Amino acid sequence: MSATTTAAPKKPFYRVLYVQVLVAIVLGVIVGWLWPEFAKNEWIKALGDGFVKLIKMVIAPVIFCTVVSGIAHISEVKKVGRVAVKALIYFEVVSTFALALGLIVANVLHPGAGFQGQTNAAAVANFAKQASEMKSVDFVLHIIPDTVVGAFAQGEILQVLLFAILFGFALMALGERGHTMRAFIDDAAHAIFGVIAIVVKAAPIGAFGAMAFTIGRYGPQALGNLAGLIATFYLTALVFVVVVLGTIARIAGFSIFKFLKYIKDELLIVLGTSSSESALPQMMEKLERLGCSKPVVGLVVPTGYSFNLDGTNIYMTLATLFIAQAMNVDLSFGEQITILLVAMLTSKGASGITGAGFITLAGTLAAVRPELVPGMAIVLGIDKFMSECRALTNLCGNGVACVVVAWWEGELDRDKLRAALDRDIDPADIEVAVTTG
Repeated sequence: MSATTTAAPKKPFYRVLYVQVLVAIVLGVIVGWLWPEFAKNEWIKALGDGFVKLIKMVIAPVIFCTVVSGIAHISEVKKVGRVAVKALIYFEVVSTFALALGLIVANVLHPGAGFQGQTNAAAVANFAKQASEMKSVDFVLHIIPDTVVGAFAQGEILQVLLFAILFGFALMALGERGHTMRAFIDDAAHAIFGVIAIVVKAAPIGAFGAMAFTIGRYGPQALGNLAGLIATFYLTALVFVVVVLGTIARIAGFSIFKFLKYIKDELLIVLGTSSSESALPQMMEKLERLGCSKPVVGLVVPTGYSFNLDGTNIYMTLATLFIAQAMNVDLSFGEQITILLVAMLTSKGASGITGAGFITLAGTLAAVRPELVPGMAIVLGIDKFMSECRALTNLCGNGVACVVVAWWEGELDRDKLRAALDRDIDPADIEVAVTTG
């Protein structure tokens, strides 16, 4: 492994994954802008969709192997519950900061003041309908799969996580009799990380296709006079990552800037595909290499994809106030606090659903001020540009959460942390990937 680490910097710059992805994103923007008709071709779109599907193909096996292996190798049953409780407490606290930051920025900058656009209730009717059908009990019951095979086939993260936890406990109870199965799952995990390294090589192609189609389909004109909201959202997300997550990281004993540099490949992949799931397997691998224990990575990261959506939380409060300001609806301090409390709940209920950010926004508006729901049409046209920032912020938040919970639990290897943050790990390097764990 040391030989691999030494050899990595000798790669020509054009063979480094993050350079390839960055160039692909720039080319995608240029093609989408200059040749929109070509960029809207279904085969261009398929490049991005295909890459995301390749990544999603391995998410369920990665989660299963990581969680089962992590639990099966520990002897204290209480530890799993302790890690889960600590993770959920962390998620709620940081999510509250994210929601509050969105409210504060919207009140200070007033991005929706003086907006002259039109609203169209029909354009958002489907999102409002889905939001009205969301129930907490349905969300809880959905965590339990109809069949184990179905959970894997449909790629349901929380369902796979539930089965993996139960399987891990069962394997732990087997003791020495489960040694063969534990060894098999460990070896399978190494092989799956190797598959990920192969698949990630296609990231530049996927990023090009997704970015070209997005720009070609929506175009620079889609930004219009909503550019202020986009800029405000990106600025708020940046402040959240640097100030809030940066402070948390400093307390935990590491630099947020070094951490962002460490996960730059994953950030660029997410930027290109607008999907935080497209980087989930690589993030789990890198967090293990960062010194987080396998049980913590296996429990915190998949759970965080449903319960720790910092970017989505910022978007919900910021977009709610933007719509209210654009429609000249004055929200009192009490109503804004209600928005924060309601958003805490609605942000958990639509994870994994296409358009989840918009659905949760509809649910929040319907619960607080129903007359604002038609105003969602104002931001509908630029939601695609906002989704990239949501995904990037969610990824950063989940990565920091995993390190912090590992530190809180006493499961963080400081030597590994320092060593990993000071070197580059290419997620497309198969030799490095198969040694994970």
